[in-house]
Amino acid sequence: MTEPEFDLTRRKVLGSIGAIGAASAGAGLGTSALFSDTESFEDNTLTAGELDLKLDYKATYAGGPGRLSEVDSWYSESGPGEPFTVEEIEDGTYLIGEVPSPGENEDWPSVVQEQDFCAPEAGLINGDEIPVFTLDDVKPGDSGEVTVSLHICDNPAWMYMNGELTANDENGQSEPEAEVDGSGGDPGEGAGELADAIETTLWYDENCNNVLDGGDDETSSDASCVQLVLDTSGSIGGDIGTVQDSANGLANDILGANDDNEVGATLFSSSADVVNSVAVDWEDLTGLSSSGSTGMADGISDAGDDLDNCTDGHNRIMVIFTDGVPDSESDALDAADNLDDDIELYAIGVAGADEEFLNNLTGNSDNVFVVTGDTSAEDAIEQVFSQVGQTITGGEEIILEGTLAEAMDALEDGIALDGNRSTEEREPFAGAMTHCLGFEWEVPEDVGNEIQTDSVGFDLGFYALQSRNNENPPAEPFNGTYQDDNGLPSNGVAD
Repeated sequence: MTEPEFDLTRRKVLGSIGAIGAASAGAGLGTSALFSDTESFEDNTLTAGELDLKLDYKATYAGGPGRLSEVDSWYSESGPGEPFTVEEIEDGTYLIGEVPSPGENEDWPSVVQEQDFCAPEAGLINGDEIPVFTLDDVKPGDSGEVTVSLHICDNPAWMYMNGELTANDENGQSEPEAEVDGSGGDPGEGAGELADAIETTLWYDENCNNVLDGGDDETSSDASCVQLVLDTSGSIGGDIGTVQDSANGLANDILGANDDNEVGATLFSSSADVVNSVAVDWEDLTGLSSSGSTGMADGISDAGDDLDNCTDGHNRIMVIFTDGVPDSESDALDAADNLDDDIELYAIGVAGADEEFLNNLTGNSDNVFVVTGDTSAEDAIEQVFSQVGQTITGGEEIILEGTLAEAMDALEDGIALDGNRSTEEREPFAGAMTHCLGFEWEVPEDVGNEIQTDSVGFDLGFYALQSRNNENPPAEPFNGTYQDDNGLPSNGVAD
């Protein structure tokens, strides 16, 4: 850049300064007051925002009955696993890890959906590297599952998952293995067959229940009739447009999942109004506004009456959305109790919603979805509606499946995760929200003796990258390191 030229010699500059000084001194003679004015910007502060990824998990091992003491020893203070008091939760299925530990009369899915895990005292996995599976004597037919709950604190972020196969060892050969495995028992690195025998599945566990609901092999042919019961009270305020768009998206997801599905809508504030009777020809909601109190009981009753119009044989479902407590919790609970027994209730809560009340309302904590924290960001509302839609339609999305070796190969450079599975475009994960991923492994019953004494090791990891000012994130995070446009690692704000 060319600097401007000024034709000022030293003499001219000094002369100008002297002249200004003389004029100022002269202007002050004979005056008793001076014009003055002061403006200022004081106490300025800039504080960096937070992007903190925290995890919690629940892990189980289906390894056959009568092994509680053996499995528990692997997770003792002296064992190789993360110390945990193992429980046999079903015949032959063992709970081998759970963070956080639910209180009395609580279960893990409800806790992870409802607590504010960004609070300092939440005690989640935050920068800790721990093993989930440290299992010995695994045999054909055994399986294990871990559901990981992801929490982005404060700011939304793009999410990635990576992994690595760290061992696939032969460990010598038993006599039965030697008869079918011609490798000679070479104990060298990668000589084992177990990683190629174990089958794995990774999926978005929308309701955090440790089970792949639906899926390609379990799509139900039963049609559903769904009534959306939407809080439009004054406290919704500026979020009403987002609620409207999210409800329309949920309705169209349901209708798109099965041509015979039916959807209706009931609004409630100081009173209730069935604005869309259940039908296959849903008309998108428009022009919603927020005002009045929270008359949830009337909304539930009117919606229940409209569900009587469902086609015979349809599964009847009610989805209740609210941002607070109803005018009368007892009346709302009574209205839910008075519904026909075959109506299944789901609840979506944001902002000031009472999670314990919603659990009591639905009678099933797996059916309660909440946005934790004090705010209800637009993307969080959209994503929680999406989670309900994926759960209702029985179509939890599979991210990848194949052998353990294939899964770790796919994860080696990292894969991008999607914060909203109901849209075509990939979206960042909203702050103050819970997203769960399930990872299951199984040793098939028909696998042969070639895996005897073999062992595998693998790592799983997650990586968060700020989404604000980052509209085009990389498809792969380069093993947990941000890539620039040339595919090379560069510094990024991440956790």
